[in-house]
Amino acid sequence: MSGRITAIDAIDADPTTIYAGSASGGLWKSTSGGITWDPIFDDQKIHSIGAISIFQKNPDLIWVGTGEGNPRNSLTMGGGVYRSLDAGKTWDLMGLEKTKAIHRIIVHPEDPNTVFVGAIGSPWGEQEDRGVYKTIDGGKTWKKILYVDTKTGVGEMIMDPNNPNKIFVNMWQHRRYPDFFKSGGPSSVLYLTLDGGENWKKLDNTNGIPNGDLGRMGLAISESNSTKIYALIESTKNALYVSEDGGSKFEKINDGGDIGDRPFYYFEIYADPKNENRIYTLYSRVGMSEDSGKSFQQLLQYDGVHPDHHAWYINPFDPKLMIDGNDGGLNITRDGGKTWYFAENIPVGQFYHVNVDNELPYNIYGGMQDNGSWVGPSYIWRRDGIRNTYWQEISFGDGFDVVPHPTDSRFGYTMSQGGNVSRFDKLIGHNKFVKPTHPDKAVFLRFNWNAAIAQDPHDANTIYYASQFLHKSTENGDTWEIISPDLTTNDSAKQRQQSTGGLTFDITSAKKHTTILTIAANPVDPNVIWVGTDDGNVQVTKDRGKTWINVVSKLTGLPKGSWVAQIQTSTYDANLAWVIAYNYRNNDFSAYAYHTANLGSTFTRIADDSKVSGYTLSIKQDIEVPNLIFLGTEFGLYVSFDKAKTWNKWENGYPKQYQPTILLFKSERLIWSSAHLGDPCEFWMISGRFE
Repeated sequence: MSGRITAIDAIDADPTTIYAGSASGGLWKSTSGGITWDPIFDDQKIHSIGAISIFQKNPDLIWVGTGEGNPRNSLTMGGGVYRSLDAGKTWDLMGLEKTKAIHRIIVHPEDPNTVFVGAIGSPWGEQEDRGVYKTIDGGKTWKKILYVDTKTGVGEMIMDPNNPNKIFVNMWQHRRYPDFFKSGGPSSVLYLTLDGGENWKKLDNTNGIPNGDLGRMGLAISESNSTKIYALIESTKNALYVSEDGGSKFEKINDGGDIGDRPFYYFEIYADPKNENRIYTLYSRVGMSEDSGKSFQQLLQYDGVHPDHHAWYINPFDPKLMIDGNDGGLNITRDGGKTWYFAENIPVGQFYHVNVDNELPYNIYGGMQDNGSWVGPSYIWRRDGIRNTYWQEISFGDGFDVVPHPTDSRFGYTMSQGGNVSRFDKLIGHNKFVKPTHPDKAVFLRFNWNAAIAQDPHDANTIYYASQFLHKSTENGDTWEIISPDLTTNDSAKQRQQSTGGLTFDITSAKKHTTILTIAANPVDPNVIWVGTDDGNVQVTKDRGKTWINVVSKLTGLPKGSWVAQIQTSTYDANLAWVIAYNYRNNDFSAYAYHTANLGSTFTRIADDSKVSGYTLSIKQDIEVPNLIFLGTEFGLYVSFDKAKTWNKWENGYPKQYQPTILLFKSERLIWSSAHLGDPCEFWMISGRFE
């Protein structure tokens, strides 16, 4: 299954070579016009791609900016700009690591050493490392040539295709909080330079730009007539503006709903390089105008090609060849949009959660961002391999946790955005909506975008689900009871979702806050249940929900209000638990992981920035080897052989400190010893079992 494609470029003179960057799945290359694809960025630390730019006179020279420029609630940050001199075989990090997200890169069409980088910066906080950077020595040194303030980064940047010294830049004031986001402000401005960034002119109402606070902008110029400039501007009334004189004077020509929606997520326009009157607008759909934007027809609706469009490429020699990047992957048209080919083999789906059942072979379950929830086999007895048709979609929308019934995996529970949950039947494909309600209809239940669900390990028909309360069902979701008070801070100042979005309201369940994020029912002691919340609480009950204790104060060093994303309990000892938290939504990218051996009376911090790289996301104790602990972070997987006292980075199929090593196979499971006894043995999986 594919996922969000955030950047596209191709060799103009030979468009069989295409590069596609994804939100969190790295960079991919095709030399077959999109039929086959290879990952070419997997060895790098960062896998979130924000921009790609090929030097067309020598297409072996490629620049890539990391960190996507679509600041949704689940975006992944970057770590600088990279360069390849050999068409993507090898990469060099060329600096700007602190920019967090690079939305645009433009290589000077005549001078490969001159490169412009547009850094949108972190949406989660203020920083100076944003704006437009320029190098004239191939990335050895960088100069910040356009900067507004710590709140404002590059929302769009385009170069006149007939004059490389002429560049338009939208500086966009934007801020995302754990419970809220705001697009727009007084610092959002459209800038113009005529001398390659030495001097900049601020375009304002005297140039036809609307008064008041502005937000994100889409900008476009056609090579056929570069005196015609398009500007899609977010303001109190979003509208499309056109300049016929190179940018001196803009005129509003369309403020209807067909110009676009959700500017913070997508607000881009592209002009046909051979027809300055034909433009394309990217948003949840794709619109095309043949009359300079006065009217639009829908080129792409919600069906046929996946909605939510973020990247677009038009071949300058054959404008009927276009490539679209969206939340579902990459699509190619060679007839101006009449028909589309889906590149089905770019596997960059963004899984929120994964799970397994108890069948033999066991099945894997998971839910993906905007691509539903799925189940498929871990392996098969036949020799022809796992095929796409062996996978079954069990629910639609944004997919999250999937919980198979422990004794009959024909049934289970699947979630979608905003707390929706249903019970599925894999055999007949039926889904029954089982989302809990409150007995008092006046009580509003706050379900997180990525709500919490858990199977009771002691009763196959009992499940837990969470809003601000913990809900329990002993009848597979048909009926529910509430077994807790509000376990969040219930801070009303963090419950402002009805006004979120800034200049353009964006009221979705993605911003619901003061909710429960994780549930952990103890597999050893049925009386013990843990929950963690998105506003920093860690609650535990030792009497099945009659009383609750908030133990977050015992987690030394954890910032107030952190997201408690996961709690894991041990299958060996009821007193053991691990807590994973992160605070990047407050612009803090440190690692926070804790362990308790006494049911929360005390905690030990087991991961920080001195032990692992990247903020922490998940943790798991091995179900057969108690000392073996796995830790997931922003930048990779770590493994500990000593109950999380020390961590080893997992690289190339082995923990880094244990290469080479002994491989011990037990019950189809692979265990690593710490002995160094020469090269690792070759192994085969025969008939579904390791030999």
